[in-house]
Amino acid sequence: MTSTVPNAIEHADEQQPPITMFGPDFPYAYDDFLAHPAGLGQIPATAHGTEVAVIGGGLSGVVAAYELMKMGLKPVVYEADRIGGRLRTVGFDGCDPSLTAEMGAMRFPPSSTALQHYIDLVGLETRAFPNPLAEATPSTVVDLKGESHYAETLDDLPQVYRDVAEAWAKCLEEGADFSDMNRALRERDVPRIREIWAKLVEKLDNQTFYGFLCDSEAFKSFRHREIFGQVGFGTGGWDTDFPNSILEILRVVYTEADDHHRGIVGGSQQLPLRLWEREPEKIVHWPHGTSLKSLHVDGEPRPAVTRLNRTAGNRITVTDADGDIRTYQAAIFTAQSWMLLSKIACDDSLFPIDHWTAIERTHYMESSKLFVPVDRPFWLDKDEDTGRDVMSMTLTDRMTRGTYLLDDGPDRPAVICLSYTWCDDSLKWLPLSANERMEVMLKSLGEIYPKVDIRKHVIGNPVTVSWENEPYFMGAFKANLPGHYRYQRRLFTHFMQERLPEDKRGIFLAGDDISWTAGWAEGAVQTALNAVWGVMHHLGGETDATNPGPGDLYEEIAPVELPED
Repeated sequence: MTSTVPNAIEHADEQQPPITMFGPDFPYAYDDFLAHPAGLGQIPATAHGTEVAVIGGGLSGVVAAYELMKMGLKPVVYEADRIGGRLRTVGFDGCDPSLTAEMGAMRFPPSSTALQHYIDLVGLETRAFPNPLAEATPSTVVDLKGESHYAETLDDLPQVYRDVAEAWAKCLEEGADFSDMNRALRERDVPRIREIWAKLVEKLDNQTFYGFLCDSEAFKSFRHREIFGQVGFGTGGWDTDFPNSILEILRVVYTEADDHHRGIVGGSQQLPLRLWEREPEKIVHWPHGTSLKSLHVDGEPRPAVTRLNRTAGNRITVTDADGDIRTYQAAIFTAQSWMLLSKIACDDSLFPIDHWTAIERTHYMESSKLFVPVDRPFWLDKDEDTGRDVMSMTLTDRMTRGTYLLDDGPDRPAVICLSYTWCDDSLKWLPLSANERMEVMLKSLGEIYPKVDIRKHVIGNPVTVSWENEPYFMGAFKANLPGHYRYQRRLFTHFMQERLPEDKRGIFLAGDDISWTAGWAEGAVQTALNAVWGVMHHLGGETDATNPGPGDLYEEIAPVELPED
């Protein structure tokens, strides 16, 4: 559904700065850091050309490598699969190349301002994403317990849906100071952000999302909680998040991360691919025309890392799938953290034991998608009896859960995301092939739209992904469980290595699962920038006095620290 929380955007003065996803835990303005003419910092000339290992060629790894290159370092990127990570855009065999499917990240909020910096930098276009009841969505059907409701706005749905929306707004206001925090984030009022959040972290770290709802008088009705779980807010149902920490959900709603989404025209994977090939105008040490691609043999990253260990002089030694062994003064690890427990042989000495514990406690969400190409956006045809669209963006308690309709104009081939599911709903699909999944989905949608023959419009084979079954991911994205705040804090603050023993320094964790906003590309960018600051500092560099980095301001804005005893 469209946002069911009080929307500050609608009432904001146009002169106010846009809200950002820096969030309440570490209110650092990454967008300002990136935009400053002084740049992100510099390293001593004696360090120019120094190789730095960057493990993982997803968005976080490519951003980190790109910024290290600009400083005059030589990033050596390792990638087990393909550049992009969970920014994975695929085509359909035998179909027009313009038809693509976003197997991972597909929608991005305007509050992702650091991410937007790189989208603009490489010249990508965005357009409104057709979420439930969004302005860009012609119509939405909510189908629960065999009963369907057609809507173009929230007001078109039965009163109970508006009651649920109101209950969620009340729940947030009464239990989490929503308006106050949203305002503080928008105004970048750091003292107020920290004051509100410190109390909420202490109060709510042990609380589930579902428990938070149950504690609210506004959600005393089970029926309301059930509808909210199945329909939710922003992008659809949220019941798969019910066991997770309520702090995870508050980060999303405070920063409006689930509102006003936009998709990247042509596919999100273009972003890391274009950064890989980009020749920055301002670059130190390297000649103009240098790119990440040109710094790598044959323009390709090194293969998968198979071993990480510490060697004399507190160096990080990397062994890859080709058997090549290289040793570095510094390394950034951006892959899914579980890789350190399974696919990569690691020395225990890489990280302090408390950080290993945090990695082991990481909780990943499962997620599956299935897309099919069709001849045209037939869903815009009108039903002769009702005058309504013959098919709509669909939220349902049936197996498909969420069905998205994606077109590029009335006379062009189009794409249907037949199903987007998480957790238990995703696991139900795991044993099925793409075609088997499609058959189940067409049956479910046929029960909602008995007059519509979707199959006759299909022009190619379906494509699918189950991220929990991807060998280099083993899950879609991290989602903290109750009591995991301390673990997340250890991982996020790992870039501040002066606090660590000397024999535990030199390797830096990054990636969206290290961030406070796991599952969002913005978190991948922010932690990449943290790691860049960490490597710069580790090699004796510093930021310009007029543009302090996240580590320079750390003491002023450090995340809340909860007692261990």
